[in-house]
Amino acid sequence: MSKDIGIDLGTANVLIHVKGKGVVLDEPSVVAIDSDAKRVLAVGEDARKMVGRTPGNIVAIRPLRDGVIADFEITEMMLKHFIDRVGARSWYSRPRILICAPTNITSVEQKSIREAAERSGAKDVFLEEEPKAAAIGAGMDIYEPSGNMVVDIGGGTTDVAVLSMGDIVTASSIKIAGDKFDAAIIKYIKTKYKLMIGERTAEDIKIGIGTVHPSGRKDEMDIRGRDMVSGLPLTITVTAAEVQEALNDSVVAIIAAAKSVLERTPPELSADIIDRGVILTGGGALLNGLDELLAEELRVPVLIAEDPMHCVVKGTGIMLDNLDRAIKKKF
Repeated sequence: MSKDIGIDLGTANVLIHVKGKGVVLDEPSVVAIDSDAKRVLAVGEDARKMVGRTPGNIVAIRPLRDGVIADFEITEMMLKHFIDRVGARSWYSRPRILICAPTNITSVEQKSIREAAERSGAKDVFLEEEPKAAAIGAGMDIYEPSGNMVVDIGGGTTDVAVLSMGDIVTASSIKIAGDKFDAAIIKYIKTKYKLMIGERTAEDIKIGIGTVHPSGRKDEMDIRGRDMVSGLPLTITVTAAEVQEALNDSVVAIIAAAKSVLERTPPELSADIIDRGVILTGGGALLNGLDELLAEELRVPVLIAEDPMHCVVKGTGIMLDNLDRAIKKKF
């Protein structure tokens, strides 16, 4: 009677796939806590709306940072809430859970993910590497003896991997992704305009006018924040070219990680990648001009996956259907 569920436990969003039903949940990884009463007030989208807008006794917490658990208790509360919401747990059955994690996390970090899932009500916990799930979710046949390369840009980490014969051949994981893009925009606006903006405004800028390629967007956007000189609210206009400048260092690091993986890839697999191209997945894949910039720097075709935000969780769904073949790491 137990259900199999796949979880993309992301720094920015948690996505859940229930076997036979598909993706049933896509919510921000945020929990709002009343610090006085020590109780959970909201989880997911309702909690995200509170970020930067709460009184002193209410704290909106993001329990995952850089792809790993930063606050164990809050992560456990969040997972319990989401698993109960999708109806995967009952008094007579506990689900088998497949969770995705970045490629280079430590054994301690693996253990904390496993324990959080177990305490949220899992019967068995399987751990799989994010780029592998992303590649499967993007429609790649990674079980063939040929090279497939995926660049998965999430909220906390960017995972780059070359896969063949159902496993990762070479991989790299860096803690530069969507959150660092937002932080870079906040820092740039603060330095150039002496204006303080919040995380949500930075994300709106990134989505609305963000680009990383010189021939990309030419838009501009009015943003509001607090003037650091006068302390009063202020509105300024930001251009896409300024956002490109703000994001430059982060994007250079992602390109360097992709190059380092290609440099360590066996030549036969490199030849396959020239034919097949590199697949971009994760929310960062939607950043304007990133595919063009990577194609120019890596000198191979770069394609954005269909529905890049859901590739990892779709991959967990396909793995759940082939659990014995797909999973090697049971804890």
